[in-house]
Amino acid sequence: MTELLAALALVLVIEGALPLISPARWREVFTRVLAMSDGQIRFIGLVSVLLGTAGWLWLR
Repeated sequence: MTELLAALALVLVIEGALPLISPARWREVFTRVLAMSDGQIRFIGLVSVLLGTAGWLWLR
């Protein structure tokens, strides 16, 4: 359980870094994501899940 909470905390740190460092760039990226179709967003989500799972399995 401790490892899961540590991983979630790290996700928050990584997710918060871009808006903290460059809010204008973050807004631009967010605007581009809003312009994408649902299929494109789902594909990005699928790739993220697969890469995350592969990385987790490789590290374990």
